[in-house]
Amino acid sequence: MLLGMGGLVLGGAALSGCGTPLATGLTGAAPAHDQFTYWNLFAGGDGDRMVEMENGFAKANPNIRLSAVTLAWGNPYYTKLSLATRGGRPPDVAVAHLTRMQTLARAGLLQPFDSSDLARFGMTPDKFTPKAWNNAHVDGKLYAIPLDTHPYVLYYNTKVCKQAGLLKSDGTLVDMHGPDDLLNALRAMKKVTGKYGLVMATINDPSSCWRIFATLYWQQGGVLLADQGAKVVLDEDKAVKALELLHTIAVEEHLMPPAVDDNGTVVAFSTGQAGFLFDGEWDNSIYTGNKTPYNMTRFPFVYDTYTCQGDSHTLVLPKDSSRDSARLNECLTFIKSMLDQSYTWAEGGHIPAWLPMQDSAKYHHLKPQSNYADVANAVHYDDEAWYSGSGSDLENVVGGTVSAVALGSLSPTAAVAQIRSRLQGYADTPSPVS
Repeated sequence: MLLGMGGLVLGGAALSGCGTPLATGLTGAAPAHDQFTYWNLFAGGDGDRMVEMENGFAKANPNIRLSAVTLAWGNPYYTKLSLATRGGRPPDVAVAHLTRMQTLARAGLLQPFDSSDLARFGMTPDKFTPKAWNNAHVDGKLYAIPLDTHPYVLYYNTKVCKQAGLLKSDGTLVDMHGPDDLLNALRAMKKVTGKYGLVMATINDPSSCWRIFATLYWQQGGVLLADQGAKVVLDEDKAVKALELLHTIAVEEHLMPPAVDDNGTVVAFSTGQAGFLFDGEWDNSIYTGNKTPYNMTRFPFVYDTYTCQGDSHTLVLPKDSSRDSARLNECLTFIKSMLDQSYTWAEGGHIPAWLPMQDSAKYHHLKPQSNYADVANAVHYDDEAWYSGSGSDLENVVGGTVSAVALGSLSPTAAVAQIRSRLQGYADTPSPVS
């Protein structure tokens, strides 16, 4: 829950004056008038690239004193952002996943963007990925500026895949369409590795298990939630079908390790114990850095309609009654600077939502990051609900149940019944941020 979290902990901070914005948001102390405050939730490689972009903004705008804060990812971040905004001490600009932005907007915690203001800075609808742009609206109003799309993708070990006969003449992966193609590819790679065909985190990371289930379920045309999460409309047959495939891969044929965490996933893929890795695209720098022979492409086309689970990082304006035209201009200047530095962001694997970069030759030459750019308009965002979205209770609840299927401790049918029952409890609970 956004407002039901205890033990609020400050994460790592970037740039100078980092402690001030958090203190002002939670204690009510007035922020320094000459500081421009920005909150985000990026760690690791994303955090490094964001600091680089912040420094780029600061260098180009020495008259704006940037104070940037990095907070703990997931529910803790959105709790802090909600509390700070309700307390009348929000940051000037904040990052929000597109799937979490909707709840904030409906709760009246965000200021919508005016198209005329955006036009002054060259930020017009035709310059953004249509899928992300359209989903950044709530009840016809634009509440977020998309920075990227980050889909669930397929990494493949080129050495293993070549030995398994899965590469085309140009060195890219053969096309796969249907569960049989996927299973046959995994079987062929298992013969080569002597271990597995696939690896993905199945323990300690419920979001990973959520992503594979959601992708396989949505490729069948399934819908999970309706009426902004007030109804659970889970199609049990489609859900069982998705989980039966995972059960076959993990339990029946041992084509993937049944119990592996994030670190184990990196080791297995890097050392060639598995030819495929299902993961978010943001980990590409790990495999480039350790010189794994790999490439990347979109998640396989397994069922009826192509889609894959994904989200977008966006930039939002937390509601602030004291924000005047001068401060608004600073906000828009900052946002445009982030868009203009989209190449730096794309190096980490994210697909730029800013079309001047996404369509550029420079980005298309960025490999393997640009190989899956075509899925930016094919991703499926998590169904809207106060308990849904990146790092949410929904992903933790469903992902934890899917993990039990991969571990062989729960049957697909029993897992689907458990998913429905647990989600119904959330659906019956009023939003704590309304």
